[in-house]
Amino acid sequence: MSTMIQYIIIIFIMVIIAAVIVKTSKKDFNIQANKLITYLGGKDNIINAQCNMSRFKVILKDVSIVDKDAILKLGATGVVEIDNQLKIILGKDARQLKKYIDELL
Repeated sequence: MSTMIQYIIIIFIMVIIAAVIVKTSKKDFNIQANKLITYLGGKDNIINAQCNMSRFKVILKDVSIVDKDAILKLGATGVVEIDNQLKIILGKDARQLKKYIDELL
């Protein structure tokens, strides 16, 4: 009987740890989204944002105020500028990051 109680306690602790990890990762995306918006020149500079697989496409009012180096340091593997838009390669987290950015805009 005491072994059963030990297993229940271990499972309970593992569930709590898993919940904390999920909650922490959500906060990280929110922080990344805020930083990305800042590096893109702020909310007012963003006209439209789209996500396609691992790429995040943003149409901007003024591309010259974008901090591309900071975007790369944030974790992007590439930034391509075409006219008034940027295509940012963010990897597997691009969709989730776009979701948080949409909530902030």
